[in-house]
Order: sequence, then C-alpha cells, then structure tokens
Amino acid sequence: MARCGELVEEDDEYAKLVRRMNPPSVVIDNDSCDSATVIRVDRVKKHGILLEAVQVLVDLNLIITKAYISSDGNWFMDVFNVTDQDGNKVQSKEVTDCIKKCFESEDYLVPPASGLDGGGEPSEETTCIELTGTDRPGLLSEVCAVLASLSCNIVNAEVWTHDKRAAAVIKITDEATGLPVRDGGRLSQLQELLCNVMQGDSDGEGDRKGSTAVSLGAAHAERRLHRLMLDDGDGDAGGRGEELGGVVPAKAKAKVVVMDCTERRYTVVILRCRDRPRLLFDTLCALTDLHYVVFHGTVDAEGGSTKEAYQRLWLQEYYVRHVDGHPVRCDAERLRLVRCLEAAVERRASDGLELEVKTEDRAGLLSEITRVFRENSLSIIRAVITTKDGEADDTFYVTDAYGNPVDGKAMETLGEQLGHAVLRVKSNSRAAIKRAEDGGGGGAASIIGNLLKGSFQGFRLIRSYS
Repeated sequence: MARCGELVEEDDEYAKLVRRMNPPSVVIDNDSCDSATVIRVDRVKKHGILLEAVQVLVDLNLIITKAYISSDGNWFMDVFNVTDQDGNKVQSKEVTDCIKKCFESEDYLVPPASGLDGGGEPSEETTCIELTGTDRPGLLSEVCAVLASLSCNIVNAEVWTHDKRAAAVIKITDEATGLPVRDGGRLSQLQELLCNVMQGDSDGEGDRKGSTAVSLGAAHAERRLHRLMLDDGDGDAGGRGEELGGVVPAKAKAKVVVMDCTERRYTVVILRCRDRPRLLFDTLCALTDLHYVVFHGTVDAEGGSTKEAYQRLWLQEYYVRHVDGHPVRCDAERLRLVRCLEAAVERRASDGLELEVKTEDRAGLLSEITRVFRENSLSIIRAVITTKDGEADDTFYVTDAYGNPVDGKAMETLGEQLGHAVLRVKSNSRAAIKRAEDGGGGGAASIIGNLLKGSFQGFRLIRSYS
C-alpha cells in the first residue's frame, strides 16, 4: 500500500488493478442546489488529476462557483458547483454527456505522453511555436511580421505578459497549403529569426534571455503559458518590476497566506482575491507545476451573485503537501509558493482596454493589426487570437507604452487605420479610456459614444463597465 503523500505510479500493477475494479464515476445533479449544477466526481488520486478535471469544466465555458476537494488514502472526491456563462444551471445534454464521458474515461484526465508537458490532447493539424522573452512595446508585431515574411498563417495564439516578461503559444500553418509547416530548413530559419526577436537586448535581465521552441501539434495553450512563465522565472523575483517599459498597472492583487498544520503534516494555503473567469484553473496550475498535491480544499465566492463576478471576492483554502510527501519545509520554499501563486493569478488579470477585432481572415491580417497598434504607441499586454471558418476573432488588451490607460485620440487614429475591420471596445472600472485631451466630460462611455459617430468603420460598442 502506498504511503500517504505518495503518487500512484503508472507501472504499479496493484494500482492498475484498483483502478479497473473501481473506475472513475461522476454524478451530475440539477436538483440539490437552487443556483448551480452540482457535479460529484470520485476517482483514484493521481498528481495533476484535479487540475485536469477543472480544465475540462473551464474548456466547456462553465463557471465554477464553489468546489470541495477531499481525499481518503488513494481516493479523491471532488464536488463542483457550476453554471453556464449566464449564471444558469447546465441544462444542455450535449455538455453533460461530454462531462460524463471525460470524467469517466480512465485515460482522458491523464496528461498524454508528448514532448510538451502540460496536459490536453495535442493536435497535429498545426505547427506550434512557444516563445518566452523580455516584454517590450511592439514585440507581438515583430513576431507576426516574421511569420508573415515566411508565409506562415497564424491559426490560434495566446500571449501573456507579466513582470517585464512575455510568453506566447502560437499555432501556425503554411499559408499556401493550410497544412502544418514540416520542412526542416524552413523551421530552422523560423526558429532562428524568432529567437533573435525574443532575445531583444536582454539588458538588465541577467540570464533570463528569450527562448523559442517549435513542434508539431500543441498541448493546452493556457496550461503551457503557465508552465512557460514559471520556467522563465516569473514569480521567483522579489517584488514587482516595471512592465511594458513603464509603471506597473494597478492590478487586483491576490492575498496569499501559507501556514503550517503541524498535527496533520499539511501546509495550509489561503488565497483571497477578486473573482474572475478561470481563477481556480490558474491557481491549480501553479500548485501542480510547483509539485504540490491538494489533499483537501474549499473554494467559494464571498458576496455578489454569480452574475456579478467582478464584484465578488474569491476565497480558496487548500491543504497541500509536496509530491515527496512533505509539507513546506523552509521560509524560502514558503516565499516562493506565495510569489508563484500571486503571479499565476495576476498573469490573466489584464488591466488594459479590451479590444475585439472581428473580420474576414486573410494572409498577413494579424501582422497589419499589430503594426497599427505599434505605430500608435499601444502596447499589447495580453492577446487571444482565433480563426474559424475564414473569420478572425482576435481580442487584445492594450495600454499606452507606459502602462497607462489608452488616450481617446489614439483610439480615433486606430479606428481610421483599421478601416473596414469590425472593432469592438470593452472597458471596465480597472481600465477605462482616459478623457479626451480637450477636457470633454462623460468619461469612457462619452468618448466611446463620440467615436461611434466618428471615423470608426464598423465600430460597435458591446458593453461598458462604469
């Protein structure tokens, strides 16, 4: 019998027998809770399996409002309260069938044996590029220009920045054929050029230089971004550096407390911050990548309804041990755990103006869009790039070159240069557009309203948070 804290090994024949005799089970209950669908999952404990379960739910665009995690020996029982994006119970049979299929599969929740550690099924329909390096204004524009010059089409991409560092997972195909780029010479040239872009001048970064990796297929992009930024040292440095060459935007920082539970040989991790989508996923990514196993835990939101996510405070409490069976053993390990959890929460909490560009996809489109941003002194602090059925749907979080809110005149110029592209603007209380330089009142909503009547072609205001 494995000791408490040890992992169930894949080559342990007894463990395999136990799993066959007691396969994973899931119960989806829409009756016991008035405000959410309750999902109960029982299965054999395995390192990372909790994260994989949460990944299934968030990839189905479900909102986790509460979670209870408990283990007994080699068994885990997880309970999730979930809703759809509108705060309603999950009624779709297609979604519930997918949940049951995923959770009751013995293989689905186990990270595949691939060259890219991080979970999620790899796809061989694209070539994947992973980048890390020093963040600077115009970096994404330079990357897109290199890809366009080598006739590579960006199918999907995610870009994150934090603490002066940037990471990206980009999936590309050959522009002419729509197939993955497989030619060795072309891939070598691509890697060399991108490596030069990501290296930058490396001033003040010591040994933290840029890196570039190219492979066929890709693991889960967000999962990889967390791992890339952790491996790049994000969260290890003391304090917060300057971001984007200027002042760090005021983010809703997480409050993390790490305590000892000596009598049970656990480390207690308590995290409290403002709620946002995928927060639980981001937290578990950090714990898993730091090789901690969650034995017990509760996750709940304080205040507000499920439809008021940005007004709620999210409280997470975990009882953890390192995979070697020990709790946190020294102050240095404790400090690193705190900083890495803070970094994992902050990477996705973008304090920028959210711009959504929806238009017909074409060769070089992303290169043109990012060039316009760069020429108007806008810095991209996070980006989600997707294409489907010939349509480009790109979301950018932008600030000015110094990390400040975007100026109204810059938005007017941006609209003129993007022309026929459909541009949607979203602003929230943390990142509103600055008032126009002429002193006109009305704040962000007024400026956006004026732009609607101005030079934006196809411009539509979706939503404005005051």
